[in-house]
Amino acid sequence: MSRIIAIITARGGSKRIPRKNIKEFMGKPMLAYAIEAAKQSNLFDVIMVSTEDSEIADVAKKYGAEVPFMRSAKTSSDFATTYDVLDEVISEYKKQNQEFDIICCIYPCVPFLSGNTIKEAYGKLDDSTNAVMPVCKYSTPIEWALKFDKNFVLPYDSTALKIRSQDLEPKYYDAGMFYFCKTNVLLKEKTLVPAKTAGFIIDETECQDIDNLSDWHMAEIKYTMLKEGK
Repeated sequence: MSRIIAIITARGGSKRIPRKNIKEFMGKPMLAYAIEAAKQSNLFDVIMVSTEDSEIADVAKKYGAEVPFMRSAKTSSDFATTYDVLDEVISEYKKQNQEFDIICCIYPCVPFLSGNTIKEAYGKLDDSTNAVMPVCKYSTPIEWALKFDKNFVLPYDSTALKIRSQDLEPKYYDAGMFYFCKTNVLLKEKTLVPAKTAGFIIDETECQDIDNLSDWHMAEIKYTMLKEGK
């Protein structure tokens, strides 16, 4: 039986939206949504939050996640990668004689993520697959992209504009919400998206970047509409 850990990466130093990871979103701290989705999936032996911030740690514990150690100064810097954070977590748990076969890295600002989505994505991780990442389909063909030349717009590819959308192959982007990866592969390839990464297509209603205040307000509107729709 594989041991699986959810690692929610929640640094305290958000620049564009101060205290973003624990800022109240529709009645509770943003971080709470990631923790609750992980719990609802019923997949994980451990759900932990990696942070250097004591207030974030308190919120994490309140909503049922572990914070067995604080993130180091090195992995809290602006230059640290997500891999650096995961590598540190794996190492610290190993010192406690705990090892995990599979890691699920979950980003903290995912209010539309559900436990069911996490569980379904995990189902794509098999013997022939090293990792799984959620992807979302571009709503408009990227072949139809335009560019500016001074004040005028020009097509990047004039021939592509003549192709019907139904004749173009669908394109997808990284939804940036969570990543499943086999631990040994992660440590070997040092990336969350190693060779043989399967894509799990999620609905655009669950895709929402929250990088600035405009994104935040749009997410609130979207969240309200989804709740009312249910």
